[in-house]
Amino acid sequence: MRLFLKALCLGLLFIACDESNPDKVYKPQSSGNINNLSVVIANDLWDSSVGESIRSTIGAPLYGLPQDEPQFSLQHIPTAVFSGFVKNTRLVLKVQKGKVAATKFYKNPYASPQRMVLVSGMNNQEIIDQFITNQDKIKNAFKTQEIEEKQRRIKKSLFNSSAITKQLGINIQFPSIYRIASQSDDFFWIRRDIKTGTVNMLLYTLPYDEDMTKEDLAKHVIKTRDSIGKRHIPGPVEGSYMTTEKAYTPFFGDTKVANLTSFETKSVWQVKDAFMSGPFINYWIEDKANSRYLIAEGFVFAPSVGKRDYIFELEAIIRSIAIK
Repeated sequence: MRLFLKALCLGLLFIACDESNPDKVYKPQSSGNINNLSVVIANDLWDSSVGESIRSTIGAPLYGLPQDEPQFSLQHIPTAVFSGFVKNTRLVLKVQKGKVAATKFYKNPYASPQRMVLVSGMNNQEIIDQFITNQDKIKNAFKTQEIEEKQRRIKKSLFNSSAITKQLGINIQFPSIYRIASQSDDFFWIRRDIKTGTVNMLLYTLPYDEDMTKEDLAKHVIKTRDSIGKRHIPGPVEGSYMTTEKAYTPFFGDTKVANLTSFETKSVWQVKDAFMSGPFINYWIEDKANSRYLIAEGFVFAPSVGKRDYIFELEAIIRSIAIK
């Protein structure tokens, strides 16, 4: 009995200590598929112009895919049923009418890990204005959470990338289901098979050019990847190879990879003289300390199925890169 009472006292003391620090309070494990977003909103608002605004901003198609696929799969949850285990979904977008217009961001409010955004307004138009003004911040907050979650899942079974580390001087984490399909000098082609095709990643380096402008770089990215495709990525028939789809306007932007300035390109590839195509993401990472660009590209061949989740996996892998 004495042992039981001591254990009970220690347990109560431990809980009390945790309650003094909100970050240490026990919370249930969050759940949900990657990029699934629970939209907590009253039925009448979901069926109104507010719901349409959510679908056209947060649920808008992701650029760079050959067919329309939303960045997030929206799941409507009526406010009245948002309780119990329903609160444990990892991504939550909550909408409240009759409150001061605002967009607020929360981390782990009901479960862990979890990201919640609360959008409010006195009337429909104020809520819509919040979504229009803050859509990029909202999407970036959710995307950051999902990148972290995907990387966490990837770490459960990692490929031994020591050969890449030795050759390129980087650490990179990707699942053991991948394999090195081709390697030569400072070039790696990494891939995995899926039911409908393949998921691929390229890693290579080029000399750094401090005089190159962004406009020059944008042209150079396409020219270089077409050259790499011709040299390293053959098509199914003799003389065919991967190139950039000229009819699809690329997205160019700045981002950070390995805490370094990086030039991001999203577009569609195709195979010369063959009916093969798909999306790609390409990053030129400015590794000035080593006088080089580290190029990391992911591309997907998966005809007749959605490609969003595959591209997202490749982005999560590339964003795990750390320069040694």
